[in-house]
Amino acid sequence: MKQMRLLFIGVLIVSFATVPAGLAVSENSAKSSAPTSSAKAPHRGMARNPYLGAIVVDAATGNVLFEDQADARGYPASMQKLMDLLIILEKIEHGQLSLQAQVPVSAKAAKTGGSQVWLAEKESFSLDDMLYALMVQSANDAAVALAEKVAGTTDAFVELMNRKAKELGMNSTVFHSVHGLPPSVGQEHDVTTARDFAILCREVVKHPEALRYTSTRERTFRQNVPGKTVVLRTHNHLLAHVEGCDGLKTGFFAQAGFSIAVTAARQGQRVIVVVLDSPDLKTRDHKATELVAKGFAAFGSAVPARAASARTGTTVGVSAK
Repeated sequence: MKQMRLLFIGVLIVSFATVPAGLAVSENSAKSSAPTSSAKAPHRGMARNPYLGAIVVDAATGNVLFEDQADARGYPASMQKLMDLLIILEKIEHGQLSLQAQVPVSAKAAKTGGSQVWLAEKESFSLDDMLYALMVQSANDAAVALAEKVAGTTDAFVELMNRKAKELGMNSTVFHSVHGLPPSVGQEHDVTTARDFAILCREVVKHPEALRYTSTRERTFRQNVPGKTVVLRTHNHLLAHVEGCDGLKTGFFAQAGFSIAVTAARQGQRVIVVVLDSPDLKTRDHKATELVAKGFAAFGSAVPARAASARTGTTVGVSAK
């Protein structure tokens, strides 16, 4: 019996000595610009940690009214379609595109999965209709068709996206797709931060036309084709429940979590809220609603909210009123 115990102990020692070296690497040792699953894992499923990062800014000035882990890098998912919208609206304003221009559907666009409006190859729709599909339904097939219309290829459009991000000072953001879907084998994740995304949102709301698309809650698409009409329905439920809310965009896939970029205007003041990577939809919408209220309250505070703890709910730098 004693010999058996000694043999068992020896096996355990050998087993621990042969653990692959990679398993002993610290979570903080990753050098990749994109967040790794091990780096993101600690906050997942923890009710006291409702997001990866969040920020509230004054849309007019860019002043930060609240921030918490705003520089944590995560995946924007479909929120990044706001960059698609911005690029297209700027081209319209510069006379390079028209809302009445026809957008043809390629085989590539028709095959794009996820949220979609079921575009068929060789169909054609106005740019205006496609923008509603993009922003209301968050249609990935529309994103591809629009990118090809504007830049010829999706790769060329991604170059425009990254060029614009750099121009705006979104220094922690890198786009690899036009739609924000999870990357295929060999591709990379789109990456951003709450702070960077607030910069993009501020630029978007400078274009009043953008809010026509982001504030629409329901609209028909392909209404003139019997049996193929699609009812576009927004994923942004705050449009119906938050006073003054008229945008902007939600994002979700499993690894990215639930994210939202929100804007609301009241009494001549506008706030922008970004909540990046919440564990579930209810938590995301609750925190976003809470932060919209916090933002408007900060306008009247002697000291704006500069930072907060998502874990305790306490706020640093907010006047007691």
